[in-house]
Amino acid sequence: MSRILYLDCFSGASGDMIVGGLIDAGVSFAQVEAVVNSLGLDGVRVSYDRVDRSGIGAAKFRVIDSAKIGSSHADHSHDHSHDHSHDHRYHEHRGLSDITEIVKRSDLSSAGQLKAVSLFRRLAEVEAEIHQMPVEEVHLHEVGAVDSIVDIVGAVCAFELLGVDQVISSPLNVGSGTVVCAHGELPVPAPATAKLLVSVPIYSAGPAVELVTPTGALLVTEYADDYGTLPPMRISGIGYGAGDRDFKGRPNVVRTFVGETTGKSKIERVVVLECQIDDMNPEIYGLLMEHLVEAGALDVFYTPIQMKKNRPATLITIIAQPADRELLTTLLFTESTTIGVRVSEIDRDTLDREIVSIDSPFGAVRVKVARRNGEILNVAPEFDDCARVAEEHGRSVKDIQAVVMKSWLDSGSSS
Repeated sequence: MSRILYLDCFSGASGDMIVGGLIDAGVSFAQVEAVVNSLGLDGVRVSYDRVDRSGIGAAKFRVIDSAKIGSSHADHSHDHSHDHSHDHRYHEHRGLSDITEIVKRSDLSSAGQLKAVSLFRRLAEVEAEIHQMPVEEVHLHEVGAVDSIVDIVGAVCAFELLGVDQVISSPLNVGSGTVVCAHGELPVPAPATAKLLVSVPIYSAGPAVELVTPTGALLVTEYADDYGTLPPMRISGIGYGAGDRDFKGRPNVVRTFVGETTGKSKIERVVVLECQIDDMNPEIYGLLMEHLVEAGALDVFYTPIQMKKNRPATLITIIAQPADRELLTTLLFTESTTIGVRVSEIDRDTLDREIVSIDSPFGAVRVKVARRNGEILNVAPEFDDCARVAEEHGRSVKDIQAVVMKSWLDSGSSS
């Protein structure tokens, strides 16, 4: 069975609401705090406390910038995420290169750093398109602010710590009315938010305020593999992440459900990334595959092909979750010699998989069990375990595999 996260965005979404919801569902605040501290932002710290939102107890993730406390504009620097006014005129503006340097000095994992940088780049590209200017010249009014940098890096850290296999989101309630930003008073959803939500199911209900911020839209659309109602799952944890405002009779929270799938098969969408390379040092291929897998690729394989001018070449194929497309594409461009990547979306149907440990004459060995609708269809001893046991006992790997399979059958687990 796979581990799943459902984001219930009935009152919209913002960066701090998502981080708060994940912490409330079980993610360690101390670990998120440590990563935020590693950013090296002077005078910036985070806190976590319980608040009431229309009768619902929820986690409030706060960013505290001591440099702005007591200033004449302090009201614009603290209750930042989801106060629905988004007046960014007093925020410090940063470009993509500045933010990239901040992220790279953090204690995020290498994959987490790549994910965070790809998130900021995606937003910069959206802003560049809206304002008709080069990406390098974009100053990120929303995400360039200290609080939003912390929210995004904190969310990347929290998603990594949660360690789910799939994320599903409800349709997003975007709110209505207008929002004040650096470019004036604009209708909700703001242009950047609207662009990020292309192809995503949205609706408007409740108070006439901004319910989905650009940061919230960025995070949900990056991590969600699908959108819809609560999927069949066994819930192991529930979290509530609070926004700043407390609407009467309407909890201003993101609700998170964490659990496991129920074993029923489900078609999922995946992306396939492909590129052909005929000019790369062969020594690089092994390291490239390792980095792609570390960054979240579901599968990576190389196929020998023949290209124009009769050159032998390699076709690189990557299967991945749609949310990891940008990260893996960036990795291909930075760590290989390709100058183009083909992308397609396909359906994938998989068996539910579980790793169990069984007793064999050689000790405990792990076995991968695959089921469909609860019925066991495939069983395979873990090769690494069998190779280790074979080395220790001077036996062939195939002999160990046969012994382990017999132990599995004798245990009665297959019935």
